[in-house]
Amino acid sequence: MEYVALLLSIISLVVAILAYARTGGIKEVKAQVSSLGTSVESVREKTADALGKVEKLIRGSEKT
Repeated sequence: MEYVALLLSIISLVVAILAYARTGGIKEVKAQVSSLGTSVESVREKTADALGKVEKLIRGSEKT
């Protein structure tokens, strides 16, 4: 009975690998990570600009 369970798990692993490869596999994941990296960089720049403006507002109110 243990051998049957092992055989079924190996078959399901092979089917999962084939399905993963057929849907794009690693290439698609790398493209999505690259796209996400550019999006994160854009958001980081916008956040830095917003924090700079907030700093100017706070420091400006401290000086007066």
